[in-house]
Formats: sequence, C-alpha cells, structure tokens
Amino acid sequence: MALTTDEIALILRLKANLTATATDDELLLRYYRGRQRVEQLGMAIPPAMRKFLVIANWCRVQVDTIDNRQAVRSLIIPGQDTADPQLRDIWDGSNLSAHFKMFNRDRMIYGRSFMSVGTNEDDKKVPLVRVESPREMAAEVNVRKERIDAAARFYGVHKNGQGPRYVTLYKPDETVWAERDGSRWVEVDRDVHNLGAVPVVVHLNRRMSGEWVGESQMTDVIPYADAGARALTNLQFAQEAHGIPRMWMTGVAQGDFIDPVTKQLIPKFEAYFNAIHTLTSKDAKIGQLSAADLKNFETAINIYGKQAAVSTGFPARYFGLHTTNPPAEGAIRADESQLVESVEAQNEEVGMSLGWVGALALRFATGEWVTGNRVRVDWHDPATPTVSQREDALAKRRAAGVLSREGYWDELGWSEARKAKEREYMARERAEDLDPYLERVTAKDAAGVVAVAPAVG
Repeated sequence: MALTTDEIALILRLKANLTATATDDELLLRYYRGRQRVEQLGMAIPPAMRKFLVIANWCRVQVDTIDNRQAVRSLIIPGQDTADPQLRDIWDGSNLSAHFKMFNRDRMIYGRSFMSVGTNEDDKKVPLVRVESPREMAAEVNVRKERIDAAARFYGVHKNGQGPRYVTLYKPDETVWAERDGSRWVEVDRDVHNLGAVPVVVHLNRRMSGEWVGESQMTDVIPYADAGARALTNLQFAQEAHGIPRMWMTGVAQGDFIDPVTKQLIPKFEAYFNAIHTLTSKDAKIGQLSAADLKNFETAINIYGKQAAVSTGFPARYFGLHTTNPPAEGAIRADESQLVESVEAQNEEVGMSLGWVGALALRFATGEWVTGNRVRVDWHDPATPTVSQREDALAKRRAAGVLSREGYWDELGWSEARKAKEREYMARERAEDLDPYLERVTAKDAAGVVAVAPAVG
C-alpha cells in the first residue's frame, strides 16, 4: 500500500515543525554542555583571547539538580493504594529508572520530551517503553481533546547528506514506515494495530494556556551564565596582563643581557623573570610595578551568582556563594524550600505525562484501557534528606497513632520489594514469639545438610 496524499502532507508538516526548532535546539544543547559561543566578551578583550573563554556552566547545574531530586517511587492504578506489580515489571523491563532521566533532561533542555510505547516480541506482557529524542520527533496535538493526533520520528542520514532518510509515522490505528527516495517519501511497511490512540506521549515544559509549545528550564539562567563567562574570561586576561608584578628598566640595552658562559643573548622571557640582574651601566635603573587587585572580578561573579539564584529559586551556594560555616540541617531545609516547592510542582506536571505512558503500557500488556486512562505516580521527597529530623517526626506520628506501619515505610521511601522482605522478617519474629522452641537454621555442613537448633535453649 502506497502512502496517501494526506499521509505525505502530514509527514511534510511534521518535518517542517521539526526543522523550525532545530536551530534553537542546537543552541540549548550547547548551553547545557557548556559549549555555547558567547557573542559579546566585552570591550576589553581582544579577539585572540576567545580561546581563553571559560564557561560558568550554571545551566547544567540547574537541570541536573532538579533531575536528581525527581525520583519515582511507584506507579499506582486508579482505585488502588499500592504500587501495581505489572507496571513495576514494565518499568524495570524498559530500564526506565535510567531512561526517565533522559526524558526529564530533554524536557528541561529543549522544553519538550517524548516517550513511545511498542510491542515487545519477546514478552508481550512487558511492552517496550522508549524515550525519543525531541530532535527527531514531532507531533500534532488535538487542542480540544488534548491528545496527540499524529507523530513522526525522523532518523538516519540521507545518502546525499541532506535531511533524514527514514520516518516512522504514528497514527491512532496504524504505524507507517517510509524512506526518502530523492525528494519523495516511499512506504516501506505498515502495521494496522487499531489501538485507537497514538502510542506516543509528549510533555511540554512550562506550557502556557493557549499554547502547545514548551519552554526550556534554562531560559532564566542563560543570561547570567553568559555574564559569568565574560567575567571569568576577563579575569584570565587581567591575570595575564596585570595579575603578575611588572618589572621596568631604564638605561639598559639589549647587549646587557648576555649569558656569561655561552656568550649568547638571554631570551627576553627568561630575562624578564630572572630574580637578579647585574648591570654595568651607571645610568641603569630597575623597578617593579604593583600587581592589579583582581577582587573586583570576584565581586562581579558573585553578583551574577546571586541573580541566578533569585531567578531560579535555587540556594545561592549552588552558584558558588558559600558561607564560612556549613549550614545546619534546619537551615538547609529552609534555604531549599523554594527549590523543593518548584520540584514538587514539576512532579505534578511530569507525573501526568508518566501516567499516560503507564496507561498506554498497560493497554499493550493487557488489551484493556485503564479507567480514566490515568496512572498515578508516587514520588520520593525532593527535599535534602535529613535522617534525624525525618525519623523523629515519623516516630512521633507513629506513636500518636496517626501513621500506619506501611505508611511509615512509604515515608522512608522503601520499595515494594523492600517492604515485602520486611513483612517476611516480621512474620518470622511473630512465629518465634509464639513458639519459643521453633527450630531455626544455624549452619550447613560440607554435604549441604542443614543443621538446626531450637530458638530457645
């Protein structure tokens, strides 16, 4: 079956959307990696000093700090209170503990991120969930229903070196694979799955009402990262030009700098840094200029760091502003309150997208849609762990009877496997308390025979 006119038009539209964001995407990736080109280094720096450019990579600090505080604890089906074991198997089977970080970094760097769900030929109960690159994927969204009507992934390099060679077109009831032949797209394969939904989920970061585009999380900190780079580069230039005490001489000639042994002219650099000079001319004078104080550069960089902290809600120490004494636990939590609230708000938004991914995965695994097509995501506490404060608060709530044992474990962040193991240990303890002469394993001999002894002698 050949591509229809509508499918070709759809591919061209999606390709145009992807091309429109390519330049900004490359720039944002360079900022995250600290490889951006700072357009204006300042009037005092000659062009040759560009090679001395130093990047204050606060963009990576912002993205990685938020990402490190977003840890998924469990996925829960509506109507249930505990983690769903099948969703856990799907999560582990697709290595999503690691891949989720790619999804999360994508949405903070580019302002959008994608996940796709597909059939696992080896085990249909564990579908494959993959993170798709925003630089390869584009989607059309149904604004009224807030769902994806079509998506396409463009990949491979065409033999002429211009544009992608292949495209995978995702539609609600079928997936189409096509290859570019010259200027035309030609169908390669087609899978009519009748899923009823595009198996792709897009997350738009900082989306505004009435818009279906995302914004990079780094937007606010980029100007200060550039300003910090200028200050650090100027610091290097000033250190080279004025940071070292300069020597001056009068009444000397080039012939005064002859090596007495080799009778050769001493190189200027060596002569400049010699500690002692013996000059024969009675008119010769030597002096030294004081080195410049570079404290003003530190002040400027600190100002930029403070402004970056204000715009991002991060504690100032994340941008290099440290106090003499390390802060106490309570001070850390107070200092990070705005950051923690920001991460919790982002968890709500990202959790909605992960919920749709979970519902799609269960549809592939069971053939049935989840009620409401939503899966709830439970997150670990994004605050900096302070064990003593947390344990004290939990113990008090447990003693007051307002927190169950299982709830206590949830607050500690234990996984379902860890909780199951603890239940087994407690069951053994109860059995031993009821029967003090219950036999327990003590050792194995060389033949593998188990030796037992009474729990109470």
